[in-house]
Amino acid sequence: MSKISVLLVDDHKLIRESWNLLLSSDDRFEIVGETSDVEQATAVAASRKPQVVLMDINMTPVNGFEATKQVLKQSPHSQVIGVSMHSMPAYARRMFQVGARGYVTKNSSKDELFQAIEEVVAGNKYICEEIKNILAHQELDEDSEYPDMNSLSKREIEVVSQIRQGFSSKEIAQRLEISFKTVEVHRYNILKKLKLKNTAALVNFINAQGL
Repeated sequence: MSKISVLLVDDHKLIRESWNLLLSSDDRFEIVGETSDVEQATAVAASRKPQVVLMDINMTPVNGFEATKQVLKQSPHSQVIGVSMHSMPAYARRMFQVGARGYVTKNSSKDELFQAIEEVVAGNKYICEEIKNILAHQELDEDSEYPDMNSLSKREIEVVSQIRQGFSSKEIAQRLEISFKTVEVHRYNILKKLKLKNTAALVNFINAQGL
């Protein structure tokens, strides 16, 4: 029986080495490459045509959503599994929208990662148990509140757009012709409404939503 060929894409060397060690210890898998950015990933995908691509979604400067689209252009028959430190269903939805077939978090076990690989190779989609549990909780608990851009005012959305472009509070104040203090209040309210801890989490959330 031939081995399942796997390409590892993550901008952290330690993560790639960990994945490599895990998968190489099992006779079912063969690592055909490991890369740290989208340019390398597309090149390896084009030349090696891996059956599975483990794709970190939080890479910089090009995130895993865009990287997935580019990899699949070069190797459309590859099955991409998104891997993230975040357990937000929005990230999983976004990955499936851009062509991924599976999604696991970095809290997932080795066995679950192996299962995800086998499922997508078999032609199925796979969502890890952590995300499934969150989705089930959302469906069962109608009173629960989860991040929703619709909860933001028009002005808050304008501020979000400026943050997404990398502008500081001072720059946003100048561009929107409002005070620095007002910008800071908007930033606080945005994070509170979306239940996010900081600006980095906000940017990741926006990327996951495809906004």
